[in-house]
Amino acid sequence: MDYTKLLDKAKEMRKMSYVPYSRFHVGAALLTKDGKIYGGCNIENASYGATNCAERTAFFSAIAQGDKEFQAIAIVGGPEDENGNIDKLTDAQPCGICRQVMREFCGPDFEIVLEGADGKVTVQTLSEMLPNSFGPENL
Repeated sequence: MDYTKLLDKAKEMRKMSYVPYSRFHVGAALLTKDGKIYGGCNIENASYGATNCAERTAFFSAIAQGDKEFQAIAIVGGPEDENGNIDKLTDAQPCGICRQVMREFCGPDFEIVLEGADGKVTVQTLSEMLPNSFGPENL
C-alpha cells in the first residue's frame, strides 16, 4: 500500500501541535476502512496529565464522527530546533496509552506507519507492536 497521502496528512497535522512545554511536535493521520482520513496533533496542558497525544486526538475525532473501523495510522514527530523549525523528524513511536487505545478499536492487522529521522518508512501491525495485549474480549 502507498502511504504517501497518509504521511503527508500526518506532517500537516504536526504543524498544528500545541506543545509549549516539550516542544516535541507530533502529527497523526488515521485511515478508516472506508477511506476517510482523520488528523490529530498532540496538545499539551500545564497540568501535564490533561495532555493528549496526536494518535488519540485522531482516534477520538473519528469516533466522535461515528467512524469505528480503522485500517492504518501514520505518525510523525520530532522536536523543534533552536529556531522553532519542525522540519526534522525523529523516530517517534506511539506511547503505551496510545497503543492501548489502538488495541481497543483495531484488530491485530491494523497498520502503524512511521517515518523516521532518515526518511525511512516502517510499517508494523498492531500485534507486532503490542504483543500479548489485553483487549475488550479479555473482559
